[in-house]
Amino acid sequence: MAEDARPSTRSFSATHPESEAQAGEGPQSSDSAASSADAPASPSRKRKSASPEARRSAILAAALEEFTARGYEGARLDDVAKRAGIAKGTIYLYFADKEALFQELVRSMVHPVLGTLDKMAGVDIPARMLVEGLLGTFVREVYGTRRKDLIRLILNEGPRFPAIAEFYYREVIGRVLAVVRPVLKRAAERGELPNDNLARFPQLIVAPMLVGIMWQAMFERFEPLDIDAMVRAHIDILFDGRAS
Repeated sequence: MAEDARPSTRSFSATHPESEAQAGEGPQSSDSAASSADAPASPSRKRKSASPEARRSAILAAALEEFTARGYEGARLDDVAKRAGIAKGTIYLYFADKEALFQELVRSMVHPVLGTLDKMAGVDIPARMLVEGLLGTFVREVYGTRRKDLIRLILNEGPRFPAIAEFYYREVIGRVLAVVRPVLKRAAERGELPNDNLARFPQLIVAPMLVGIMWQAMFERFEPLDIDAMVRAHIDILFDGRAS
């Protein structure tokens, strides 16, 4: 992947003297950045008094705007910095390069969905309850926010940048499948499912979400889609009307 080159420590410190005072901040955790998906970033003047977490969240919010507007290849750290109201060099206090910034953006965006799954991992719950919880969280936290734009970006850019697809599979899809597969296998053995199709192909669970994201981008103005009703219909089809 093409990336913005990182300036040397010497030239960066000479150009941005505030960096040495900030260097101790180091990378922060991804949890607090998830809220950046719910509202677009807006340029603002540089705020030296901003906390490290606030500055980091501003960078992620600006990155979301740039990546979704210009694609992965077209996004530039200079423009991310402008949107965040900071000097470009400040980005390097939190993220090593553009790829690292994109990866952390993805982690922060999917945190709500993975958080829900992590709570269900290892818990013996009915398969329908798991699917309802997963899709409900997806509708609320992804489809209903700017996070869906990141999913659309990955679908568009993944074939051109295989490393993006590999990262998303490893960090998101692989973790989801690791949780749902044992639950669905157990559900098929207990007779909770009409057959073993869902246990063999758990990818069917998120099918309506991908359809909804692409539909909203291309066809919403012609025929609005009731995503909540479609999800309910999808769950009824998967479980053949069986209750939790």
